[in-house]
Amino acid sequence: MTAPPSEALPSSAPGTVAAEPTAVTEPGLARRALTSLRRDPVALIAVLAVIVLALVAVFAPLLAPYDPLKAYSDGLAANGAPVAPGHEFLLGTDPNGRDVLSRMIFGARVSLLVGVVATGLASVIGVLVGGIAGYAGGLVDSILMRITDVVLSFPILLFCVALIAITGPSTRNVMLVIAFGYWTYLARIVRSLVLSLKEREFVTAAKTLGIGHAAILRRHILPHLVPAIIVYSTLGVASSILIEASLSYLGIGVPLPQASWGQMISQGQEYFQAAPWLLIAPGIALIVTVLAFNLAGDWLTDLLDPATSEGGR
Repeated sequence: MTAPPSEALPSSAPGTVAAEPTAVTEPGLARRALTSLRRDPVALIAVLAVIVLALVAVFAPLLAPYDPLKAYSDGLAANGAPVAPGHEFLLGTDPNGRDVLSRMIFGARVSLLVGVVATGLASVIGVLVGGIAGYAGGLVDSILMRITDVVLSFPILLFCVALIAITGPSTRNVMLVIAFGYWTYLARIVRSLVLSLKEREFVTAAKTLGIGHAAILRRHILPHLVPAIIVYSTLGVASSILIEASLSYLGIGVPLPQASWGQMISQGQEYFQAAPWLLIAPGIALIVTVLAFNLAGDWLTDLLDPATSEGGR
């Protein structure tokens, strides 16, 4: 993708410089996306799975056949064991007599909420840090990148466990902890992109016209970062969901009695032989969700990559 020639700048409104079109704003993107999905059935299935998961999370109260927090008197067998999957409880019940299907549906809402919010916060922090570091350079760049390197030096799960031990387990704290651990990856990507973009002709022209640094970052550099942000966010949601499930599995994530796939897997592990559905159902849901987001992210990488886009024309 090349910068617009300097002689084309006067066609813009006075005092402004039009940002280059990115892969996200190029005409025909929707048409190329549909064509790509028709040619790639794996990507199509992944995108549909993500859409279905989002719909399940949004309409969880309407889709769940039972209250996920209520223990039903007929939810336990005569010997006190969980009820196996059947006509009344499609995926059986847990040791407390609660419907597993309803808890899985509400667990999807928790997973998607944590994944989207945590990744969104991480993206905002990463774009700010990476953008400022790459554009400012010098001492500012060195300080921000050393902070980034320090956070990156910790294993992400252990880092989140340590922060949760300090802040205490709650849905809000889980989202904040994951965001604080994951912003570093996007910050490094954004910094490298900004280092390249700030030397382009359209940025130089904007500086010549007296446009402020904040406006240059917002109007002329940020549009070029959108493809990277979208791809990172899609892949980041999968990672955030995994971290949330791991924390809940360890008992320091989403607090009880709120439904979480990680909690359900942890509980099902104790009843694997007597009630295997307690472990298998949430395990499959977690695997399918993470795989769908990863495959959708890979598809977006190919779709939004300029070299790939130009090669397919």
